[in-house]
Amino acid sequence: MPTVILTGLPVPGSPLADDLRSLGFDVRPAATPQETAAALALVPADQRVALVDGGFVGHAHALRLALTDPRFDACAVTGAFAVQPGARAALDRAAALAVTSPEQQGGPYPDLLAAAVEADGTAVQRPDLGTLVAAVPASAAERDAASAAVAAVDGEAVRLRTAVKSRDGFFTTFFISPYSRYIARWCARRGLTPNQITTASLITALIAAGCAATGERGGYVAAGVLLLVSFVLDCVDGQVARYALQYSTMGAWLDATFDRAKEYSFYAGLALGAARNGDDVWALALGAMILMTCRHVVDFAFNEANHDATANTSPTAALSGRLDSVGWTVWVRRMIILPIGERWAMIAVLTAVTSPRIVFYALLVGCAFGALYTTAGRVLRSLTRKAKRTDRAAQALADLADSGPIAEFTGRIVGRMAPGAGIAAAVIGSGALLWAAWAYAFGSRQVVVAAVFYAVLAGAAVARPLKGALDWLVPPVFRAAEYTTVLILAAKADVPGALPAAFGLVAAVAYHHYDTVYRIRGGTGAPPHWLVRTTGGHEGRVLLTTVLASVLASRATDFPVALTALAVFVALVVLVESIRFWVSSGAPAVHDEGEPA
Repeated sequence: MPTVILTGLPVPGSPLADDLRSLGFDVRPAATPQETAAALALVPADQRVALVDGGFVGHAHALRLALTDPRFDACAVTGAFAVQPGARAALDRAAALAVTSPEQQGGPYPDLLAAAVEADGTAVQRPDLGTLVAAVPASAAERDAASAAVAAVDGEAVRLRTAVKSRDGFFTTFFISPYSRYIARWCARRGLTPNQITTASLITALIAAGCAATGERGGYVAAGVLLLVSFVLDCVDGQVARYALQYSTMGAWLDATFDRAKEYSFYAGLALGAARNGDDVWALALGAMILMTCRHVVDFAFNEANHDATANTSPTAALSGRLDSVGWTVWVRRMIILPIGERWAMIAVLTAVTSPRIVFYALLVGCAFGALYTTAGRVLRSLTRKAKRTDRAAQALADLADSGPIAEFTGRIVGRMAPGAGIAAAVIGSGALLWAAWAYAFGSRQVVVAAVFYAVLAGAAVARPLKGALDWLVPPVFRAAEYTTVLILAAKADVPGALPAAFGLVAAVAYHHYDTVYRIRGGTGAPPHWLVRTTGGHEGRVLLTTVLASVLASRATDFPVALTALAVFVALVVLVESIRFWVSSGAPAVHDEGEPA
């Protein structure tokens, strides 16, 4: 059980101790710094420990935010300070210093310790309380005023409001969040965890995919309804996490991967349902998955390249900021990029009332427009700003590129002749590969030659740090080249099962790329290099796929088997390592924040 040390003299009639016990803390009094240091020594170093001034007046949710959030090693509000094991040594040093240097005291004791811990080099998170109250009054009059301020604000209403993400799409904001927050509270009060709700959302989406796979109108209607239910649950899991501050490493992994698994499984269900009615839309399903994945990689790569860049301003960014000040433009700009809420609503409605082919047409057109809009804006920002990218950003882009041993080898050779090739090499190599795959017959040797050329330029592209203005486009260009090559080869094979097998292969590889993104975002770095080497890197998989097509050109019916075997191999290697990492590594949780309190 976590421990809270109540410092200073307690205030008669104060509900503070009861509030702390309701948050799950064992409360121990300590009137002086010496008693506080002694009480700290009794708390095991592997447990959370908090210090709260005995005169604290504030909302219970303010204490919850400061004392129970598992994402931060140290967190504080006025009069309350908590640390996890990672910051315990810094707290012990601060407490010892306070005992030996009493002249430095003044103000709430937990605030002094928080300042000392921060000065010691440990980051201290200070949540935005908004209308919530957290104070340590110095007089009876100030205490009465603080108590009145507490009574004037409904802390539970604030807690419920802040469970909702502060920035979301139009559909989610106005059609889901107004009631999903109450579902989240109901779930939290009954002990349901975010992970359980996330799993329920996945199961619901898989059932929806199964209904779509029936190919019957009733199945399509049920699939549309269940997809919307799955999305509501998808919103609820994050709201429960924010409402109850139940963040976890496993939750980060589930939340990061299940959305894609749900959406892409539904694509497969639609394709299976269409096939039952004699309509082959596997190419459209695979195209939709490729478009969505590449669009996400554009988002991730741009953000990683620029979030810590210096001199990171541009006229385009300034214009975007001015547009954000005009209310209606914010919602229009959020809607036209077809975020997950609008996208799933569109898919659900069209599934229920039209056909899978129309669903995919609408999805491809809408997502292509959104991708062009966002990518064009980011290109303009990159060309007009004078940002200086850090080594960390360049390394993140190199990790996102997913270059294997062939690119490493060719990069050491060709990179010396073409330093700083970056995006130019990636575009030229990818363009040549896709043109050859499209222009020549299935199994042509020219496609293999183009794949070799692609591998050589892939090495040249990442031979130097990716710090150019447009080098953040290198990873998405590689993703588009690899995935689309698989699509073209499977389509040109023109044999049963080729496109579904290609869908499975791209899904397995895409999982690896999403996993890489969320590890980098979580601050734990990319997957181990042996994993990239084992799966061949993007250029190795492209070369292997083209060679398989060439070898099996005379018996194309074996090509789906080869693609399936490759997909199973990649999926097994990637999933086993990914699950091991997220379950046992102690990686930090990554969750979107709710609104400021």
